[in-house]
Amino acid sequence: MTAAEPSPALTVGLVGAGGIARAHAPAWRALGADLVVHSTDGAAELAAAHGGRVVAGLDELLDVADVVDVVTPTPTHLEVATAALAAGRHVLCEKPLGRTSRDAVAMLEAARAADRQLYPGHVVRFFPEYARMRRAVRSGEIGAPAVLRFARGGMFPAWSPWFADDAQSGGVVLDLMIHDLDLARWVAGEVTSVHATRRSLEEGGAPHTLAHAVLTHAGGAISHVRGLWGAPHTTFRTSFHVAGAAGTLRFDSAEASGVRSDLPPVPAGGQDRPAPAAGESPYLTEIREVARAFAASPTSLAPDDPHHPRVSAVDGVIAVEIAEAALASIASGEPVALDTAARARALADLETTGSRA
Repeated sequence: MTAAEPSPALTVGLVGAGGIARAHAPAWRALGADLVVHSTDGAAELAAAHGGRVVAGLDELLDVADVVDVVTPTPTHLEVATAALAAGRHVLCEKPLGRTSRDAVAMLEAARAADRQLYPGHVVRFFPEYARMRRAVRSGEIGAPAVLRFARGGMFPAWSPWFADDAQSGGVVLDLMIHDLDLARWVAGEVTSVHATRRSLEEGGAPHTLAHAVLTHAGGAISHVRGLWGAPHTTFRTSFHVAGAAGTLRFDSAEASGVRSDLPPVPAGGQDRPAPAAGESPYLTEIREVARAFAASPTSLAPDDPHHPRVSAVDGVIAVEIAEAALASIASGEPVALDTAARARALADLETTGSRA
């Protein structure tokens, strides 16, 4: 991991010291930020590994931090993030933004009330393969997108027992598939309906679950999103296949070839498509964009501000709402209608109306 720019001169309060904290901490340090860590477990080890220091409680952390990075279990996001926002601190919160859409909206409202920035940690938007695919689709290289397929899966995260409790984690749909539910909307546009299925079995006290969601987009595209929590030997793997009238783009993390394309030949002298993926950690890319935003303004940023990261709190809320629609469809066996375009407008209007969504 390398940093290609000066320090944002931020003191970052890292709340939590689990697996995702071990990805965020080196990214902040690579950008020159000072780290303070508070966690019920593992804070000393994390701080020692990355040159940070430990504080005894959240109040002490809020006293010294410029910004707060919430990397705690999902059910605690609302409490920690709203406390940080109320204290006047900008917040990066690991996905999902909230355990429920009600929680996520409450966090958005807290950010608006405090006039502080809030971003969800949807790091897959920052993976070079996915970012390049999105740029290719949006530039029209494959024509209008028609069918998109996203898959993501690996072993069940048995290292933290709260994942097995759907009431805390939201299960594979909210915890894992939310990455690709968000990507589908980011790439193919607003969503009008979700139809989902899920099959589960338990082995050795751990759930093994396969879920599949079909999203219909306002522009006519269809996205298939699949998520797997499997047996302990299951290798983590992600893939996409995006097809349009003029060609396809595909990627499989199990292959070494990066994004592969089936597109018309490049004109003589033209640039090959898509360009090779960069080697930088996507966590560093993500946190660099967030750090730039935090350093640029002491208050919230307008969506069109050039310092605004590629993901917003509104995106985080809507991703949770799509996941909830998938869970509702699983429960009913029927498609669930959505209007994410209207939701995005309503959530954006919170800033000026102050009304609850």
